[in-house]
Amino acid sequence: MKDLIVSILRAAIARAQADGKLSAAASTATIVVEEPKDPAHGDAASNLALAMARAEGKPPRALAQTIRDAMELPPEIAEATIAGPGFLNFRMAPEYWRRELKRVAAEGPGYVSPKFGGGRTVQVEFLSANPTGPLTVGHGRNAVLGDTLARIFAATGHRVTREYYFNDGGRQMKLLGESVRVRYLEELGRVASMPEDGYQGEYIRDIARGLKERHGAALAEGADPEVFVKAAVAAIFSEINQTCAKLGISFDVYTNELDLMRDGRVDAVMAALRERDLVIERDGAQWLAGEKLGLPKDQVLIRSTGEPTYRTPDIAYHIDKLKRGFDLVVDVFGADHIAEHVGVIAALKALGYDTSPIRAIIYQFVTLTRGGEKIKMSTRKATYITLDELIDEVGADVVRFFFLLRKHDSHLDFDLDLARRQAPENPVFYVQYAHARLASVFREAERAGFNLPDNLDGVDLTALGPEEIDLARRAAAFPEVVAGAVADLEPHRIPFFLLELAGEFHRYYNKPANRIINPDDRPLSIARLVLARALKNGFAGGLGLLGVNAPDRM
Repeated sequence: MKDLIVSILRAAIARAQADGKLSAAASTATIVVEEPKDPAHGDAASNLALAMARAEGKPPRALAQTIRDAMELPPEIAEATIAGPGFLNFRMAPEYWRRELKRVAAEGPGYVSPKFGGGRTVQVEFLSANPTGPLTVGHGRNAVLGDTLARIFAATGHRVTREYYFNDGGRQMKLLGESVRVRYLEELGRVASMPEDGYQGEYIRDIARGLKERHGAALAEGADPEVFVKAAVAAIFSEINQTCAKLGISFDVYTNELDLMRDGRVDAVMAALRERDLVIERDGAQWLAGEKLGLPKDQVLIRSTGEPTYRTPDIAYHIDKLKRGFDLVVDVFGADHIAEHVGVIAALKALGYDTSPIRAIIYQFVTLTRGGEKIKMSTRKATYITLDELIDEVGADVVRFFFLLRKHDSHLDFDLDLARRQAPENPVFYVQYAHARLASVFREAERAGFNLPDNLDGVDLTALGPEEIDLARRAAAFPEVVAGAVADLEPHRIPFFLLELAGEFHRYYNKPANRIINPDDRPLSIARLVLARALKNGFAGGLGLLGVNAPDRM
C-alpha cells in the first residue's frame, strides 16, 4: 500500500512540475506515508505538502491541493483527500483489500516478514553472562530481546550472527573458584571459611559434590586453584546452555574477553589511546580522559591492581567486531552499562573508527511479583529466582512473550500469577487461543466439506462485510509492523500488534452472526475461510518471530 501511494505522489509531483506548478527541486522531496492513528482519516496519510511548503514558498494546504489536482488515482484507491493543515489522506477501495486478503491467505505465515534485508550482515551480541552462576530473570530479558532481534533480522533477509561474549578470568572467577574449594572441603568434613563476597548458592555445593565424586579427597591439599575454577565454569556453562535451549536460544560464536587480553589486543588499545594523550595516570590507576572526549567524567581503564576494567577489553572487542565487516552490530545491554557503553563508543571514535554500524539496546530491569507483592531478590545471598525456575513454573512461551510486553527501555513487572493463568487476561494465552480457534474453524470446515481451493484467484470475496474488510486490513498491515520493529530495534511491536489483532478477531468471532461455516451459505463460508486462513497465517507468523508456539488446540 505505502509503495503504491509513494508512486502516485511521485507521479503527481512530476505532472505538477511539467505544468510549472512545482519547482524542479520538488522531485527530490522525501515522501513519508504512514498509517493514521485515527481510522477516520483513512488507511494512509502523507505530510508531503507540509514538508515541501518552505522550499516551495507556498502554504501547505495550497500545496496539498496542487499535488491532489495532479494525482491520477488507480482503482485500488477509493479517495484521496486533504485534511487539517495540509495532510494528504488516502482510503483504499474494498477491492484492494480483497486482493490483499487473497495474497496474505496464499503466502502462508511467512507473509509477515518482508524480505528487505538483501543479505546484509548483522551481528547481535546478547546475554553474555559471565559463568559465575545460573541465569537470573534479568538475564532472561536480555536473552529473549537479543534472540528475538536475531529472529526478525533473519526472517527479513539478513545474514545474522548470534554472539555470546564472556570472561572466565579475573577477580570474580578467583572468588568463584575459592567458593567451590570451600564447599568441597566442607563436603569432605573439613572446616573452611567462605571468602568475603563469595558465591553462596546451592549450585556451588552441587559443583563441589561433583568434584568429591570424581576426585575424592585428592584436591584437598595443594591443588591448583584453577581446578576449582574450571570445574565451576564447565558446570555453570552447561547449565546456561541448557536454560537457553529451553527458550529455543542458541549462539553461533562465543568470544572470550580473556583472549583479547592474552593476544595483546587490549594492550594495543591502551597504547593507541596513550598516543592520542587520552590516558590519565591517577591514584595508581589509568583513566580514559573523559573531558577530551566529551564525557561527563573520566573512566577507569586499568585498575591500580593492574587489571583492566570491563570497558577496556570491550573497546578491543568492538574493534574486532568492526573489522569483521558487519553492516550492523547490535549490543544488548542492561541499564547499568549505559555509561560504560558511551565511553566505549567515545574511545572508538577517538581511535578513528566509524561507529555508525553499532547500535545498542539498553533494557531496564525486571521485577517479579506474586499476589501483588514484589519478590525480593539478592544475587549475593543466592535468594533470587533463576531463569530455569521461571521457565519451569510458567513455561517457555509465556516467558518469551512476557519479556517482550514492554519496550526495552521501560521497567518490566512480571506478574507470576497472571503468567500462570490459562485465561484471556493472560496475553500469550489470548493470542495463542486466537490461533487455536482458527485451527478449529478449519477442522469444522473439513467436516462440512468446505475446503479452500489451492488457487484463490477465482474465489469471490464480495460477500465480506465492513467488519471483515477491517480484519483483512489489519492482517495485511503486519509486514509493515515487522519492518518497523527491525528498523527501530523494537521487537515489542510484534506482540503489541498480535494482541490488537487477537482482540479484533475474538470480538468478531464471538458474534453469532459471524459464524464462519454456514452450511446454508457456501459462498459466504468460503469467503470467510479465506479471511480465517489469512488471520491464522498472521498469528502463526507473528508468534514464530517471537519464538512462541502457535498451538492448534488449547
